[in-house]
Amino acid sequence: MSALLALVPEVMAHAARCAPRECCGLAVETAAGPVYWPCENRASTGAEFEIAPEDWAAAEDAGAIVGVCHSHVYLPATPSMADRVSAARTGVPWLIVAWPTGQAQVLEPAQFDAPLLGRPFVHGVLDCYSLIRDYYRMELKISLPDFPRADGWWVAGGDLYRQHFADAGFVQVAGSEFDAAQLQPHDVLLMQVASPVLNHGAVYLGDNTILHHCAHQLSCRGVYGGFWRRATGMVVRHRRLCAESAT
Repeated sequence: MSALLALVPEVMAHAARCAPRECCGLAVETAAGPVYWPCENRASTGAEFEIAPEDWAAAEDAGAIVGVCHSHVYLPATPSMADRVSAARTGVPWLIVAWPTGQAQVLEPAQFDAPLLGRPFVHGVLDCYSLIRDYYRMELKISLPDFPRADGWWVAGGDLYRQHFADAGFVQVAGSEFDAAQLQPHDVLLMQVASPVLNHGAVYLGDNTILHHCAHQLSCRGVYGGFWRRATGMVVRHRRLCAESAT
């Protein structure tokens, strides 16, 4: 932890250059000791950060990555929900600095289960597919694979839900035309929202209720009907649930 805190002046200098966007970088253990490796922030919004993959690869070539660093702009250094989820994924400590106050905090990696309701939207970390994965893991003890996804994949030629629902263990049980009576709790509804492809997923909870997470909103329960019914292009069901319902 002390080694990461020694990097605070360098991270703060980087934060000043990047503000009002968040800065991001890596703590790299080299033969000369730990160094701060500034990285490009590829996130689409200023309130988030995404380290450029080529910067991460270059840092790995220089030494062992022993920490992730980033700034909170005009906010305290308190770890966000997305920070806790991401730190657990990386398995290394995170150094967070508050710009311009200079407050700093080190977040140690630990298993963190974000609540299913009320989570903020951060693409690739806490988004509609992350919510589906967490629901299946927490409620059904079914582990779903994660898939790399750049923000805006649905307008950049990607069709990830259609391409990967079978890889995640699901089978299609209905297309855009179906009777609501066909739906079963835990079905996943794939929707097309201001997009040329299916780009939003929701879990059907029963009683015309869905669990989902829209961009720029908190995850929530909602009534399934109207717009969401019209936006649904496919209904998929996990193979394990298909097998259980057949017995």
